[in-house]
Amino acid sequence: MDLKLMGKVAVVTGSSKGIGKETAAVLTEEGARVILVARHKEGLEQAVQDIEETTGQTLDFVVADVTSETDAKRVITSVIEKYGKLDILINNAGSAFAENFENVSLDDWQNDLNLKLFGWIHMIQAALPELKKNGGAILNLTAVAGKTPPANTSPTSVSRAAGLALTNTLSKDLAPFNIRVNAVCIGLIRSGQIEKRWQAEAPEQSWDDYARDPKFNIPLGRIGDTREAANVITFLVSDAASYVTGTAVNIDGGSAPAL
Repeated sequence: MDLKLMGKVAVVTGSSKGIGKETAAVLTEEGARVILVARHKEGLEQAVQDIEETTGQTLDFVVADVTSETDAKRVITSVIEKYGKLDILINNAGSAFAENFENVSLDDWQNDLNLKLFGWIHMIQAALPELKKNGGAILNLTAVAGKTPPANTSPTSVSRAAGLALTNTLSKDLAPFNIRVNAVCIGLIRSGQIEKRWQAEAPEQSWDDYARDPKFNIPLGRIGDTREAANVITFLVSDAASYVTGTAVNIDGGSAPAL
């Protein structure tokens, strides 16, 4: 299938590692011009080097903190100055701070919302003037906990639920401009955090054995890979998904109890 991404310009936040980095790689393989965004220059430089070595294509990066409205505007300005347009915005920057409600301070709440909700808002507000010119796609990465929050997951599940609401309402507000807005809800996907858990819990096991442990209760029987998540994300921002907007797709091996 031709995803029709050749020549598209895409910004991916939180892309120095994990799903963000893998998504940048897949977009690049499909012909998009990708700009990586994260807070730390060293991580971005390594990510760009890795992707360029595997794809043979050139990428750019911008060091920025999406919790800053000024930084968000600077990212989009630099992209437009160099490429003259913006087609795709992928909001991946985030973290997972989960605790019992009584143990969460007001600063914890503010920090989480600043990153996972207002970080999206800053980037979307900065990108909208460009996206409205020719249409495009916005993709927000969140977690299945945003749909079905378990106990002891404040503030992360609350900010993720707010992000899902933002995604849905934006899809309606921006549809007249041919801007599609979707989300993906991530379940257990191999990441640095999951690998640390593996080493702490079962260092004697191989990754494949650990990933297939029945304790994870994943219907497909294993923890997912970052490439599997990146492939879905790439499809959703491509023209192959031109009639898909306002939805939140679970990437969780079937484990979420909600649609």
